[in-house]
Amino acid sequence: MVDVFLQYPNVSHYFCIKRYVDFVFVFFIAVVLSPLILFFMLLVFLTSRGPIFYSQIRCGKNGKPFKMYKIRSMIVDAETDGISWSGENDQRVTAVGRVMRKLHIDELVQLYNVLRGEMALVGPRPERPEFVDILKEQIPYYEYRMLVLPGMSGFAQLNYSADTGLEDVHRKLILDMEYIEDASFCLDMRMLAGTFLQFICTKFSKSFPLKIFGVYRTAENSRWVKQIGLLNQHQSIVPKTTNKTQ
Repeated sequence: MVDVFLQYPNVSHYFCIKRYVDFVFVFFIAVVLSPLILFFMLLVFLTSRGPIFYSQIRCGKNGKPFKMYKIRSMIVDAETDGISWSGENDQRVTAVGRVMRKLHIDELVQLYNVLRGEMALVGPRPERPEFVDILKEQIPYYEYRMLVLPGMSGFAQLNYSADTGLEDVHRKLILDMEYIEDASFCLDMRMLAGTFLQFICTKFSKSFPLKIFGVYRTAENSRWVKQIGLLNQHQSIVPKTTNKTQ
């Protein structure tokens, strides 16, 4: 673990108006994507037992908990054996759920969370409280990523795959810190464009759409890596509680 003094990150002035910009754009996005969302909602209803939606408690700005919504992609009672991150080829994920997760369609209903002011279109990924408690102990300055609203998309989500251990979280933290300082209207628009292009180019390089819009990043090349270093060991994270998914 790197033990260094880290200056409190400067929060971009753009966050003063970002909430209002997101509020305008979310209506446009919802209208364009509503047929796709409704189609997969119907597929979930027809192909698996259980509710169409499910919710999880996540940590928002300043660690405030909120209920985040998704289209259900797992079987009912998927966490009867305890809370865990979903890995590759997770047997709990339904057939329709695999498609939704690959294309991130299950997350589109989080536009509702954006309208409620609990999330932003772009920002750090919201994490579950059970994992936040562990990550704050294991990774220095982890709580700094909660200085702003969490986002549906972001530097970390676009450039890195799902977390499997502490080093993955640490790399994403570095990119989250960079975004908090550099956020702007132009950067958000390029990030959303990269998100859309990455969505329709799933069979190609993950980085190709991001390089087109100049939002490709790696933790190793970030200015923040000099201050908080990098974790190189693979260490899994086990939450303290075993609450069931709602």
